[in-house]
Amino acid sequence: MPTGLPELVRRVYRFLSLHTQPGQRLLLAFSGGLDSRVLLQLLAEARPSHNIVLEAMHVHHGLSPNADDWSVFCATECEKLDVPFHCARVDVEKQSGLGIEASARRARYAALLAYPADYVLLAHHQDDQAETLLLQLLRGAGAKGLAGMAMHDASRRLLRPLMDVSRSEIETYAKLAGLQWIEDESNLDTRYDRNFCRHEIIPLLEQRYPAVKSTLARSAAHIAEAMALLDELAVIDADAVIVDGNIRVASLRTLSDQRARNLLRWWLASYGLPMPGLPRLQEMLHQLCHAGDKALLKVQVHEYTYLRRYQGLAYLSMEPPLTGLATLQWQGEQSLRLPANGELLLRYDVTAGLAISRLQGRSLTIRYRSGGERFKPDARRPTRTLKQLSQEFNIAPWLRERMPLIYLDDELVLVPGFGVAAGWQAQPGEQGVLLDWQPLQPSAIMP
Repeated sequence: MPTGLPELVRRVYRFLSLHTQPGQRLLLAFSGGLDSRVLLQLLAEARPSHNIVLEAMHVHHGLSPNADDWSVFCATECEKLDVPFHCARVDVEKQSGLGIEASARRARYAALLAYPADYVLLAHHQDDQAETLLLQLLRGAGAKGLAGMAMHDASRRLLRPLMDVSRSEIETYAKLAGLQWIEDESNLDTRYDRNFCRHEIIPLLEQRYPAVKSTLARSAAHIAEAMALLDELAVIDADAVIVDGNIRVASLRTLSDQRARNLLRWWLASYGLPMPGLPRLQEMLHQLCHAGDKALLKVQVHEYTYLRRYQGLAYLSMEPPLTGLATLQWQGEQSLRLPANGELLLRYDVTAGLAISRLQGRSLTIRYRSGGERFKPDARRPTRTLKQLSQEFNIAPWLRERMPLIYLDDELVLVPGFGVAAGWQAQPGEQGVLLDWQPLQPSAIMP
């Protein structure tokens, strides 16, 4: 253990004892800067006592002319400490509308969280927390934004061992330990909000309030505690309001506006969706609870994610555009991904499904509705339109246009969820094949 700041070392070791288990794989987000270089050192030295498996990942954004040199530096530092190193090259969407900072952060988290580790460790510290709270205040954020960054974010498998450590402590440790690190020139560019806050606003505040960083970080901790209580309340309300991941609108109406908004925030957050502002959230709640029962509700939540309502339930629906899709050929794969439309799953059965003997080596074609399609899955009943069948099978309206239709030549022979056309069904003792459609779903807890 280095002799310079044993208290810093003890705090990190104590953190690992509280939040990790022996044998777990930890992935350090390693930029090569001061903070992550110190954390790399501390984690590498903690391996024997805590029995952890440590690896490091450097995310190469390609935004700086020095990016390649930084990657080499990070690899070298990891080699010195016998830490397996990974470099993930990412493309930052510069025209996403989020700004370079946010787009780079999203790409970075996506790369880190895609790696199979028990936890991803980040080197955020007390000063970062203070800056985050101040920025969120200036953006008019709610309690969730003001709570800042969690030391232990279980939902996303994130740990921040240095969160209660100041940057000055980290820098003192690094100098005493003789460490080297990267100085990212972009950290001095005050065109970026965080840098402006770090280099212009906080130094000015420190002239009047010397402890402003620790005070702001402490306030964030208080707000995080209050936010935890709001989440607990949402869990209680969800027990009566949410069924199979969807909101029962009649039950939502029984809550006060404040509790209903809190539950709606919690529900959206459970899918990792960005939090809408108060006016937008209030509009969602108003439309859910007060639009006519027959109104086809469609409120955009994020990109291609929409809030929908059907038969008294509120849903989150993923609806990327289907326009321009070519006809797809299915050749018997057990699963087939449909561009922007989920997945088809194949299963074999006896006396059920599409008779394999009728295919005679021909391939099935997958299409989408163009209008006027008719289908007869029951020989005892007349041919009906897909619209009539969708109503009978209670298919949500927004899914009807996205439903994949299975053709043999120009004949509609199978509609997932509806069945197989009469005349094409497997007979007793005859092997058949069924296709199940899994529509796109908002994934729980995205980065």
